[in-house]
Amino acid sequence: MPTGTLHIDLEAIAANWRALDRMSAQSCETAAVVKADAYGLGLTQVAPRLAQEGARAFFVATTDEGLELRRTLGPEPRIYILYGHMSGDTQMIKRADLVPMICSIEQLTRHLETLPRHPFGLQLDTGMNRLGLREAEWQVVADLALAAEPVLIASHLHSADEPDSPHNTAQLSAFRRMTEGVEAPRSLSATGGILLGPGFHFDMTRPGVGLYGGLPYAKAEPVVALDLPVITCFDIEAGESVGYGASWTARAPSRIATVAGGYADGMHRALQPGMELMAGPVPCPAVGRVSMDLLTIDISHLDHDPDVLTLLDPHHTVDALAQVGGTIGYEVLTSLGARYARRYRGAAT
Repeated sequence: MPTGTLHIDLEAIAANWRALDRMSAQSCETAAVVKADAYGLGLTQVAPRLAQEGARAFFVATTDEGLELRRTLGPEPRIYILYGHMSGDTQMIKRADLVPMICSIEQLTRHLETLPRHPFGLQLDTGMNRLGLREAEWQVVADLALAAEPVLIASHLHSADEPDSPHNTAQLSAFRRMTEGVEAPRSLSATGGILLGPGFHFDMTRPGVGLYGGLPYAKAEPVVALDLPVITCFDIEAGESVGYGASWTARAPSRIATVAGGYADGMHRALQPGMELMAGPVPCPAVGRVSMDLLTIDISHLDHDPDVLTLLDPHHTVDALAQVGGTIGYEVLTSLGARYARRYRGAAT
């Protein structure tokens, strides 16, 4: 028996891509970010559906992800590698026809020396201080890099989920300054940047979390639902405790359901207290600590023992669950466990 059933709506992912594509400037290509196994939802299922919808450019983090994606999609799409040209990756980049997004002078040197005629992109650091050539470095190598004809020049906004943040306009100004007069296509915006408007879109947008139903794209169609089977139900008396550390004690006689799934399946301990599962329309609080494989749920107010309790559905989203645990929807999505049975709606044909 799996720990639960994760329902993944590929039609919703496609609809979200179409909507974000429409929001992007008319002259702008809309790519798709499918790193981390398509944010935990299955690269080999998600990417073909997006390609069927019209995506022709994809972003992953590593060359291993790029190779899997190439095997899945075939030779046509352009696949960008956000880690750039790492040591030891040269032959895989060449064999799988991947486009490394160069993020340092060391990587630029490696690429031009080992694959001088192979397509590459450039990442510029406009203020995130994470990946990319800083402005002083860019001034030193810009002529050399541009002479090699990069296929894309990109940067990344660090506060795009805060539309009023002055950092957004500061990074936009820095990107414009650093790329003034270049002929290569430019890209600055992921999901949040798309929502900031056409001034941030340039030649390519790179939606990621918005494809999968997450904030900051509040109008996204919900993509995932998660049902967890009930293993057993039992009664406890007032004063009895539940779970590790006796962290929850019943104030009155209670009925408890033990449910398959735990922190090994992406339900972090930080989600409790505050996490609720649904028995149809009725919320049921998690009690006691989340353990590796099990949750304990108070079902005292139900008139029957449920066979299944639901953690995620269209009304109880990954972002709502993340808020309970003081984290973000990205982390919830990418942590959804490999032990779940996965049911896909709308696979590519």
